[in-house]
Amino acid sequence: MQLFSVETGKFKLDGGAMFGVVPKSIWNKTNPADENNLCTWALRCLVIKEADRIILIDTGMGDKQDAKFFSHYQPHETITLADALQKINIGVEDITDVLLTHLHFDHVGGAITKLNDKLVTAFPNATYWISEPQWNLAQHPNRREKASFLTENIMPIKESGQLKLITLPPFQSSTSLQEIKFTENISCLVVHGHTEAMLLPKIKMGDETIVYMADLLPSIGHIPLPYVMGYDMQPLITLEEKEKFLTNALKENYILFFEHDAVNECCRLIATEKGIRAGASFTLKDIL
Repeated sequence: MQLFSVETGKFKLDGGAMFGVVPKSIWNKTNPADENNLCTWALRCLVIKEADRIILIDTGMGDKQDAKFFSHYQPHETITLADALQKINIGVEDITDVLLTHLHFDHVGGAITKLNDKLVTAFPNATYWISEPQWNLAQHPNRREKASFLTENIMPIKESGQLKLITLPPFQSSTSLQEIKFTENISCLVVHGHTEAMLLPKIKMGDETIVYMADLLPSIGHIPLPYVMGYDMQPLITLEEKEKFLTNALKENYILFFEHDAVNECCRLIATEKGIRAGASFTLKDIL
């Protein structure tokens, strides 16, 4: 098995929205805002080569939206996903699976591209995997979340015939998160606070376990329990899910891989007097 971090650029979001009830005087120390209160965030995907499969986790924002759309998010240092993959000698046609954590625009935008003014899947030979509850929500979103689900990012996946929904068996636990098997060495933790049935890929590689954090922990700055995004649909559920995850991740010495942290790609966790916190940060290349 091989893992590759794939950077497709950075974008900006309101700092207050990203940190919810936490005061700016606190979060600004770790995620400094510009004069418009916007913080910089990464669009970081992950590629896994496992046996005869090449699996891409999330796809960034893509580049098919118009200038008005992008003006809200100020993308910069941008590179197309196809060009980013070429840097690790992978073509779009080589991707066998696209595992989408959820269907918000900054995670699924690169899954679809424009070809001669027609919307088509960016990875013609891939199966696109999405949790069934998340797919169903995206078809009938609540009013608060509707703006994050863009039809042009979602419906072409179904129309292509490449969509595969992941069904979730009944689950209830007071101490752990639901975990479903994806491949021999990859499972997915299932969380519901940010959006319904978001998947957190958990990769077993030798003695190491790497978890792709998606939007449960967008950055190192979100590790303290109260640091919950204003974007989360069920913040109290997020709080419970974070506590369960962090407790187990500390015990098992997981490597946390951050999709949105503009500075820190990975970290492990340490116990402190203030609770569970990030240890030293590093990149996948540093340790694998």
